Amino acid sequence: MSKRILIANRATVADRVIRAAHALGHETVAVHSEADAALPFVRHATRAAALPGNQAMETYLNQDRILQIAQEHQCDAIHPGYGFLAENAEFAEKVRAAGMVFIGPSTEHIRQLGNKIEARSLFSSLGVPVFGSSGRIRSLDELARAASDIGYPVMLKPADGGGGIGMFPIHDGAMLEKCWEQSVLISQKAFGSSSVYLEKLAQAPKHIEFQYLSDRYGHIEFIGSRDCSVQRRRQKVIEEGPVLRPTEAEVAEMAEKLRAVLQHIGYEVIGTVETLWDPQLGFSFLEVNTRLQVEHAVTEQTSGIDIVQTQINLAFGQAMEQARRTLGTASGHAVQARIYAEDPVKFYPSCGTLATFDFPSQDGIRLELGYGHGNAVSPFYDPMMGKVIASADSRDAAVQLLKSYLSQCSVQGVKTNIPFILKTLEDDDFVNNAYTTNRN
Repeated sequence: MSKRILIANRATVADRVIRAAHALGHETVAVHSEADAALPFVRHATRAAALPGNQAMETYLNQDRILQIAQEHQCDAIHPGYGFLAENAEFAEKVRAAGMVFIGPSTEHIRQLGNKIEARSLFSSLGVPVFGSSGRIRSLDELARAASDIGYPVMLKPADGGGGIGMFPIHDGAMLEKCWEQSVLISQKAFGSSSVYLEKLAQAPKHIEFQYLSDRYGHIEFIGSRDCSVQRRRQKVIEEGPVLRPTEAEVAEMAEKLRAVLQHIGYEVIGTVETLWDPQLGFSFLEVNTRLQVEHAVTEQTSGIDIVQTQINLAFGQAMEQARRTLGTASGHAVQARIYAEDPVKFYPSCGTLATFDFPSQDGIRLELGYGHGNAVSPFYDPMMGKVIASADSRDAAVQLLKSYLSQCSVQGVKTNIPFILKTLEDDDFVNNAYTTNRN
């Protein structure tokens, strides 16, 4: 039966969800700020409604206004995309209280796993390896004691956030005060919580993700792994899958341990478990993202499963066998590059009007773009303009395809990170699959 789904997000992910919903026969409602009114996702939706203003708090984080629009349009469900309200338990609860489906995990799981300290404790208690860490830190003195107990180097992180925001590596006691002040300030501003904690900082780890889908009847499936170690300022830039290092056997063993925990707690719909892997220390649990990931297309290309369509079906209560949707084909390896409007050297955001935005169609290349020719890139939101995913039979072929394709693309009106991506794709560590997060 056809449903009407409001997409509480913007640009690239909003367009992706709209496409998936329409493929399933559902109607969509796009909400948009004033700055985003001309972006493609707005005209691609069945309906559109304006969110007055441009600041995130008055637009895509405005829970009450988004709920009001959903009710005015008689929506059956809300899809939060990623970022903004995607992992906000309060919002999920409000959506369900209003009689609509929140397309994501249960409110209880969002709340339980959204707190990084509690999540680490849970997974550790159920046999998943976790590097040394602290509890919630409330003062500079507590921070100093925890750092001494764990042993330098350590990473200071928000307890109620993610996405690399507010994270600070600390290598000695002289860095404690400055990092403490900055992390608490950023955490409060970004996540509405000043809660932070420490964890052991691995020196040269890979950032490995495990993608899961599950229904409400106890069926949970691991559908693919991703290597997300190419980052800048703790933000992912290039992702690939499946993971080739560590070994397939090591990945499979960890995937089953994580699946067993999610099965134990009755987790449902969609989730990604993030881990670190160190050649000497092995795997360590980091966190669970209770939402769709920016890099989901990597696993879609390699598994052949349409994650977004399946996520929607699972949220509406379908069993896994019925909910699963496929892309039709699957490749051996996929590599994704995030295209940002930013200086490729200093990584400062770049704003302006896109006089040229040329990403031509090509076999083996999947485009997920949030902008088009003539659109304005504003200073109000994340500068990601889209994603380019190259798929091929092997890693080498996928990397070469991505490199060749990006060399042909043209963007004028803003600076982009494409030169940085091309340089990375030619780096010896990347070519040899030896890169780690310490190259940030």
